[in-house]
This record gives sequence, C-alpha cells and structure tokens, in this order.
Amino acid sequence: MATHPGNRRLSPADLVGFASLFAAILLSFVDVRLSAILLTLFLILCTVAPFLPRFGFFLPIISRGNTGKRAVALTFDDGPDPVSTPALLGMLSRHKIKATFFVTGKNASDHPELVREILMGGHSLGNHSYSHDNLIMFKGSKALKHEIESAQVVLSRFGVIPLAFRPPVGITNPRLKGVLSEAGMYSVCFSCRPVDWGNRWINDLSGRVLRRIRPDDIVLLHDIGPTDEARFSYWLNEIESILAGLKERGLSVLPLSELIGRPVMLTGKKG
Repeated sequence: MATHPGNRRLSPADLVGFASLFAAILLSFVDVRLSAILLTLFLILCTVAPFLPRFGFFLPIISRGNTGKRAVALTFDDGPDPVSTPALLGMLSRHKIKATFFVTGKNASDHPELVREILMGGHSLGNHSYSHDNLIMFKGSKALKHEIESAQVVLSRFGVIPLAFRPPVGITNPRLKGVLSEAGMYSVCFSCRPVDWGNRWINDLSGRVLRRIRPDDIVLLHDIGPTDEARFSYWLNEIESILAGLKERGLSVLPLSELIGRPVMLTGKKG
C-alpha cells in the first residue's frame, strides 16, 4: 500500500532533536554542563512522550475531530467479545449510532460472525494489533510490524482494509511511524477516556465520560464486558446512560471517519 505523504514529514522528535543537538554544540563553547543538561532534558522528553496518547512527538496522532460541531465519535477497543459485543450492537442500532471498533486480530479470527455483524450494522473497523501485547512498543520493528500486519490479514478476509491503527494502551514509539507509513496507515488515539482498564473499573463509567466530554472528542470505551452477570448488566446500563447523556447535552454521535475527515477503512475484495 502506498505511503501516506504526511508520514514523510519530519516529526516533532526529529525537529527537537536537531535543535537540541545544535544548541548543545553552541552551549559547549560556554559551559559543557549546559550542553549535558539540554541533552538530558531531550532524552527525558523522548522517554515520557510514548506514554502520552495525545502527544504526537514521534509520529502524527489523531486524537480529536476537526468538525467544529457539537459532535463526538464513539470507539470500542479489544473486541469483539461473544457476550458483550452483540448486546452493544443492539443498543447502538436502537439509538441509530455508528461506532468504530478497534478489534484485535486474534478476537476477530476467533469470532468472525461478530466481525460480520459489526460491518452489517454499518460500523467501521480499526486495527488494534493482533494480540494486544501491552509491551509491543518496547520490542523491535519486526515484532511491531508482525502484530499490525497479522491483524490486517485477518480483517482482509472480511473485505475491509483498516487504515486507522490504535496502539495497545495508547503507547507509541519512534518505530511506529515507519511501520504505519509502509502499511499506508495512520495512528488514532483518543481525547476522552474514562480509564476503565478494559472494563475492569466500570463504577460510574457514564459519569466519568459525561463530566469530561467535549465537542469533537474521540471517546475510548471497550466492548469486553465484565464476566459477572450483575456487573455485565451494570456495564450495559452505563453505556445506555452515556448515549442518553450525550443526547441531553446536545452532542450528536458521528462516525469516526466524519469526525476526523478521513476514511477509517477501505472496502474491497476478501483476502
């Protein structure tokens, strides 16, 4: 797939790195300790940046929409799940809402009927890696490429080619830019996150979303439901409350592609 032109531009990390090196050389003529301090600060920034999902330091990261409308996009990670995903799809259908599901290749392979149901409901699919390895960004380019490409292969069987990649846990690294560029993909994170830890912490989930929601937000949720029946019912009620709360606040829910102004996936022949 062709490389996207935007991925060939110098990243903020490149620009800051060049500027820091140049400044350090100049400062060395004044006091070498100042050079060391400056370069140390740059290294600290490089260490912290991958853990900031909205900070596109090493590569462009889309974390918000650009419509200027009172609208948001809903995204669901880590599925599909045989119990929670069908219930969620039914709820979204009743509300006439289109969402984006950032699925893992493994779960998509294990539950192909759910992937078809997602697509039949008019929702879009994004790539969330194959196995959701939380440590993938600490591994080499080969492992990262394998995770992304393996998920692409699985999803191509359903006649779609995701263009949007959401890194597990929202962590990035300097190698991700090149891997996505080669695949013709781009990175999408989020601007509204209730920190539900994959639906392990769902108490007041709706409140945590609705208190911080803003127009043009990309909302991160999960469709991996709690295994306990009571907690599962609570989770469904919280999702229902989120949808109702958005309507009360005059916030419409747009497909992610409309909110960010670019396609999330392509459709074509099955692989």
